[in-house]
Amino acid sequence: MKPFSSRLSWLLALALLVFGLGLRLYDLTDQPLDFHPTRQLRGAIIARGIYYQMLSPAETEASRAVAFWRSFEEFEPPILETLVAGVYVLAGGEHLWIARIFSSLFWIVGGMALYLLARRSVGAEGALVGLAYYLILPFAVYASRSFQPDPAMTMWIVLTAGALFRWAELASQPSSSQAAQQWRWAVLAGSLGSLAILTKVVAVFIVGGAAMALVIHALGLKRLWRNPQVWVMAVLMIAPTAIYYLTRQERASQYVSSWTLSLSYLLLQPAFYVRWLSFLQSLMGFTALVLALTGVLIAPALLRALLLGLWGGYAAYGLFLPYQMYTHNYYHIQLVPIISLSLVPVAHLIVRQLTQQPRFWRMAFTVVALAAIAFPAWTVRSELISRDFRDEPAYWQAIVANLPADGKIIALTKDYGYRLMYYGWRQVAIWPISGERELARLRGNEKEFETFFAKRIEGKSYFLIAPPRLLDDQPDLKQALQQRYPLIAQSSDFLLFDLAHPSKR
Repeated sequence: MKPFSSRLSWLLALALLVFGLGLRLYDLTDQPLDFHPTRQLRGAIIARGIYYQMLSPAETEASRAVAFWRSFEEFEPPILETLVAGVYVLAGGEHLWIARIFSSLFWIVGGMALYLLARRSVGAEGALVGLAYYLILPFAVYASRSFQPDPAMTMWIVLTAGALFRWAELASQPSSSQAAQQWRWAVLAGSLGSLAILTKVVAVFIVGGAAMALVIHALGLKRLWRNPQVWVMAVLMIAPTAIYYLTRQERASQYVSSWTLSLSYLLLQPAFYVRWLSFLQSLMGFTALVLALTGVLIAPALLRALLLGLWGGYAAYGLFLPYQMYTHNYYHIQLVPIISLSLVPVAHLIVRQLTQQPRFWRMAFTVVALAAIAFPAWTVRSELISRDFRDEPAYWQAIVANLPADGKIIALTKDYGYRLMYYGWRQVAIWPISGERELARLRGNEKEFETFFAKRIEGKSYFLIAPPRLLDDQPDLKQALQQRYPLIAQSSDFLLFDLAHPSKR
């Protein structure tokens, strides 16, 4: 007798998916500042520009919105932003929560794919545990509802892994009757992988790792070179993104130079790996990491090959972008489904064993399982309630209302000035925050203050600090402004120095 009936397991999976979606849509209409506001506001500004371009780009307000959008470097195709802008048109207005719905739905679709893959490779019991981790982990909730391409990228990665797994199943035991089906899965895997990489190019590491591991497992090193399906998958996965970035060679080379080559010395420092692991355990939980790695060791052969490829791709990705591995939590979002899938073999064994116990102990396990879901879910809800950003638009609009219109402004402010740009419709030059100056030091690009200061304020009439506390993090800048330039406006929210009329001392 099976521990879980098929119907019950499907019902439980559906309940988890509905619960996970509801958790992500909680506090739906709050401003997108709860998780990496810089990245989310960037998406909001791009979507607004696309929206106004769809409506009437000749109008003054529309032309400004489009200009703000066009001022950004294009990191990846604005797929999500275009979808959101299209719904803005249908909805008759700009509603930021639409992006939150899109990202949440992408994550839920990825959860469906994860459950199907885990169920097929191991069993329903372990698959439910993996799905619960994927949906309820607090970091995953916050990251997967954000206005950025990462939730969609993660969905495509999971769908690609599922298609590759099915192809590898068929390729491991080839037969003439299944040749057409094998080709369909190869084309599907290549197409889905292409969408993952096109959505955000860093997906190439994990998609490539999974594909290489399963191809080698299914065909062996000698046969894979002669298999046309392997070449079709590779071309489908790589070609669209390669074409897209070949037209942006300068941007691509700058990215590699800035984030990989200039920071590669970090790989030689043991402290880097300690920081990486410490950062990971704070996001994913140390116990989950240990159990996930154990799951890789005891997984069935084909699943183990897939997991080794996914983990290997993630490791290569971390070595390629070392600085982000201990500073940017959303760079780890694609690890959530990898850990979830790795937990399945361990969870399967534990749940199977528990379901053979007497009724009392099975009921006790049910209580423990419900508590394991309820506690992080309640933590997420409490966190979302405790942070209310609905006053942010008025806050930044009030600051902009006090800014002069007769000269250029340089600002030390949050999120590269995106809050001023989005909420106040005002674009300013940016003075780097303390973290950016520290990054320049790590790259070996730290500049002597006086030379840097003179160059940055050249042609600027005013220096804005918003909020004022940011100035306390940069004593050299604080001293230069306070001693050399008059403070012409101030409040608890901002300071404004007049650069055009230095103090006479």
